[in-house]
Amino acid sequence: MAKDELSIAALQLNSQADVAQNLETCRRLVGRAASRGAEVVVLPENFAFFGPEAEKHQIAESLGDGPITTALAEMAREFRVALVAGGFPELSGDAQRPHNSLLVLGADGSRLGTYRKIHLFDVELGNSGSYSESAATSAGKTPLVVEVAGFKLGLSICYDLRFPELYRALAEQGAEVLLVPAAFTLHTGKDHWHVLLRARAIESQAYVVAAAQHGLHPGSRNTYGHALIADPWGTVIAEASDGVGFVSATLERSRLESVRRSLPSLKHRKLGLKP
Repeated sequence: MAKDELSIAALQLNSQADVAQNLETCRRLVGRAASRGAEVVVLPENFAFFGPEAEKHQIAESLGDGPITTALAEMAREFRVALVAGGFPELSGDAQRPHNSLLVLGADGSRLGTYRKIHLFDVELGNSGSYSESAATSAGKTPLVVEVAGFKLGLSICYDLRFPELYRALAEQGAEVLLVPAAFTLHTGKDHWHVLLRARAIESQAYVVAAAQHGLHPGSRNTYGHALIADPWGTVIAEASDGVGFVSATLERSRLESVRRSLPSLKHRKLGLKP
């Protein structure tokens, strides 16, 4: 049954290479968000491990069979919240290149869905460094929408944000809330983060909830932060400042329906539709 409102929180972390310490920070913040009424909590990309890409395979695990997924299920049950945790290394068919996976857990710790990052971050940023995520990560293939607490959540991870066709596919699957757990670099984030998130909200007429990494990480990686929540009109309704913490908001179905009714662009599409 569809709910009228959903209380949701997005974490902002400064994860390092110590998995146990990172998970304890997540647990503390998930507990704080739950105490303030959050029903769903979104963790950013690399929440459990933000060390060298080449070391990711060393901590990769099967879902439900490892310290990361076990800790996440315990958090969900302890605080009675649904968790959206992505991405983290999940074993794939290539032992050296795990998936960058997003796991959705219900408040009882049950697994509701798994999305594997489709678009991998292979870029040259000049003085700001180069990145080759595909060298240590296997790409996923399938967009995914999962229903949680009465709302349909469209799943994505970080670099996916630059590919509007993914979000169009999620909208076509009925997504009402687009989730973007991310670790955007400072170099790209300062110019593109807000613009891209607001654009995805406007074109999909959906809420956007973006968890983030902030600050310095091993290997001199520097992330932008600014975890935020935008409404279906593209208005930012909550945003984090610098540092570790979280943002939260109540998503209103009436707001979603009002935007889609007053400006029904999703119904006016001509291209890309099947004849």
